[in-house]
Amino acid sequence: MEDNRSAFNSDEYDKKVNNVLPYYSQYNKQIYDIIENLELSEFCWLDTGCGTGNLINGIKDKYPKGRFVLCDPSLGMLNCAKEKLSSQNNIEFINISSQELNFKSFFDIVTSVQSHHYLDKQQRQIAVTNCYKALKDKGVYITFENIALSTKESDSFGEKRWKNYLIAHGKTPEEAEKHLARRGVELLPITINEHLELLHNTGFRSVDIIWASYMQAGFLAIK
Repeated sequence: MEDNRSAFNSDEYDKKVNNVLPYYSQYNKQIYDIIENLELSEFCWLDTGCGTGNLINGIKDKYPKGRFVLCDPSLGMLNCAKEKLSSQNNIEFINISSQELNFKSFFDIVTSVQSHHYLDKQQRQIAVTNCYKALKDKGVYITFENIALSTKESDSFGEKRWKNYLIAHGKTPEEAEKHLARRGVELLPITINEHLELLHNTGFRSVDIIWASYMQAGFLAIK
């Protein structure tokens, strides 16, 4: 039985995610670069949909004065994160989803990586609004998600590229087809333009795309 909504159980996620998401390691590198350029020595950072804690694990030692709050609706994922980060006393773990966040103007940074594409339009709006509310003025929101391409034709081409990537990284053609069949059923990706519109409409005053490849993209928004 799966203990989260990703393709893998929490105990195997770290080993397999790079074989499913092209350039997955780039997500964290892009986020770290943005954080470094904020030039903050002390901050409060919320990572919602934190998964197994990889994002914070890769940067925590650089910011000993930082305060981190990690949230995930999967207790299995959160337990993996706790185990990975058990030696830290500046990290809090909360077993909730983005739709359940209830912070008000508390964080300098909010991140959400590969977590909101499971949500329908209404739930996604609630999740992004909660991330917005959780930020202080001038706080930054960084999100990376699976995306849909702008037309059925280009989306079909994108799926073909992704299928070839999956096969090259160990899946059979049948397994690759099964994985991609989750799109539109379990995974509900939206286009880059829809992402930008959502962030603008939520209230962010500055919204940009910061990275894109295959059928994934990253966005930066400033409150």
